[in-house]
Amino acid sequence: MKRRSGILLPITSLASEYGIGCFSKEAYSFVDFLNRAGQTYWQILPLGQTGYGDSPYQSFSTFAGNPYLIDLEALILKGYISAADARESGFTDDPAYTDYGRIYAGRFPLLRRAFEGSPFASRPQGDFADTSYDGEREAFEAFIRENASWIHDYALYTAIKAREGGRPWTEWEESLRLRDPEALSAAGEALKDEIRFVMFQQYLFSCQWRDLKKYANERGIRIIGDIPIYVAADSADAWSHPELFEFDEKGFPTVVAGCPPDAFSATGQLWGNPIYRWSYHKETGYRWWIDRIRHAFRTLDVLRIDHFRGFDAYYTIPYGADNALHGEWEKGPGMDLFDALRRELGDLEIIAEDLGYLTPSVHQLLADVGYPGMKVLQFAFESGPSNMYLPGHYTPNSVVYTGTHDNETTAGWLGNLQPWARDFAAEYLGREPQDLTVLDFIRAAMMSSADTAIIPLQDWLGLTNEARINTPSTLGDNWKWRLVRGQLTEDLAGRIRRMTEIYDRLPGDDR
Repeated sequence: MKRRSGILLPITSLASEYGIGCFSKEAYSFVDFLNRAGQTYWQILPLGQTGYGDSPYQSFSTFAGNPYLIDLEALILKGYISAADARESGFTDDPAYTDYGRIYAGRFPLLRRAFEGSPFASRPQGDFADTSYDGEREAFEAFIRENASWIHDYALYTAIKAREGGRPWTEWEESLRLRDPEALSAAGEALKDEIRFVMFQQYLFSCQWRDLKKYANERGIRIIGDIPIYVAADSADAWSHPELFEFDEKGFPTVVAGCPPDAFSATGQLWGNPIYRWSYHKETGYRWWIDRIRHAFRTLDVLRIDHFRGFDAYYTIPYGADNALHGEWEKGPGMDLFDALRRELGDLEIIAEDLGYLTPSVHQLLADVGYPGMKVLQFAFESGPSNMYLPGHYTPNSVVYTGTHDNETTAGWLGNLQPWARDFAAEYLGREPQDLTVLDFIRAAMMSSADTAIIPLQDWLGLTNEARINTPSTLGDNWKWRLVRGQLTEDLAGRIRRMTEIYDRLPGDDR
């Protein structure tokens, strides 16, 4: 890889008029900002529909997009809704934070109004019933056909879930939970309008994201996105394909995912995601994984796979356990999976999230697949000169971050750093402890030998922990931070570009 750099910013953290970042004019402006700043990558995190806790890593589908990201201004311009409709939905009182409760309550009724006022409604009204819209309707039907492998199950799952008051599929009546064909057929007929509405949302998402990504790529900006290794327990994937997971004959998990006790948690972490039945995946030639990765690369340029170490070995916890104390390690698919992906899809640009406790076999798997791993500077200064996250230990085939979406901002971290670790960081970076700034750590990342450097936008802005994206294992205050207008200045773009130039990371045409 060539030396390049980029900025980490979830789309939901963009400014916008309607309570959450989306595929709006502000997203296009951010692409322009990245271009002026000499960047190559925009890392956006997962695009999936968020569930409880608002985390994009716990999505209702690994294939579907998040309807919150649909640009309402585009729907106004098309005449599907009015500007007054959008304004009156009242998504937030604070432009710096997303109020997910209000978004959930207001966004779907508004999208429903857009659906009913569009050419794609089950019974289009007024001018939208005209045959001049037949071409658009055919494009919609073509989208459904092209995504038939997942969209019908997802739309039915979503429609039933809405009818069930949002209850997880494990609490539905047995005939629906176990996917009795007659029960599914009856639900599909009763909910056909709602199903079409769900497909309409996915069509809008797909069209708007396609246009934004095309705009970015034409300006030399490549998109890095994420997928979690696991799917959510309450997801269309788990409900519609129980054969993929360790479920019993009644449709309930036998084991779930997590991680064992460590220095950070005496009882471990109980994630609750269903565990893959890897023997079945192997028997089918990893077809579901091939389809999943192919779909991801239709929407992204580079893919970061979360919890990569789970492909080597994964931790299983009995279903129903209160904590992760009594789990067991199981062997993952290893190179067998990645050989299948390579045979079917060729060489892929994948970043392996290889953080956490790594065994020699995890290191070997990463070496065998050849994907770049991650280096996080916030992990570098608390265990002495042999720490693998210190820049002097990097290999070119790696991606360095000052911090990730799961970390404190670097300003927040620096303020909370133990004095002895701060002293070591200062000595390592050639500074006095009282003089250390966020810029010193950005510079260390940018000048390192890692081929790719990704800096969270909060660090370039010097923001403290009020701008933190996520605190793992907590609920209620995550994924909310947003930019406000005026923060992306020409001066900031110039400073980012100059450091990018100094450390030889400008795109090829700019050198």
